[in-house]
Amino acid sequence: MDMSGEQRIPAPQQAVWDSLFDPEVLKLCIPGCESVEKVSDTQFTAKVVVAVGPVKAKFAGEVALEELNAPNNCTINGKGSGGIAGFGKGNAKVELSTEGNETILKYTANASVGGKLAQIGARLVDSTAKKLADEFFKRFVKLMTERAAAGA
Repeated sequence: MDMSGEQRIPAPQQAVWDSLFDPEVLKLCIPGCESVEKVSDTQFTAKVVVAVGPVKAKFAGEVALEELNAPNNCTINGKGSGGIAGFGKGNAKVELSTEGNETILKYTANASVGGKLAQIGARLVDSTAKKLADEFFKRFVKLMTERAAAGA
C-alpha cells in the first residue's frame, strides 16, 4: 500500500515539527490511540485500536525516527502487531517547508500487512489507511490552528 499527501498547516514550521513528535499531541490526533510513549529522542511506542472491515484489534507498535534533519524532514519507520488480527509495518518520508504564514507538510508512505488483515483485501485496507490518515491530519490541523490562535 502506497499513500502520499500534502497538508497546509497554519503554524510555524518549528512548532509543527515539535508537535509531530510530541506524545500528547500524537495521542490526541491518532484515531483509536490509547497511548504514546517516548522511549528516546528517536523512538516511540504506541497502543492503538483499529478496525479494518470486520477485523478490530489492539495494535502494539514501535516507531523509529531516522534521517532526522530538524525541522525540515525525516523518515519514520514503524511496525505493529495486533495478535491474531495480524501485523503491519511501513515507513513514511515527511518533509516540511514554509510558505507565508503556513507550514506545508508533504508525506509519502508505504506499508504492508499480514495475517487476517492481509486476507481482508487490499482495497479495504487501503481505504481504511487513507481514512485514518485523513482523520489524523484533520485533528492535527485543528489542534495547530487552535494553538496558533491562542498564541502558543
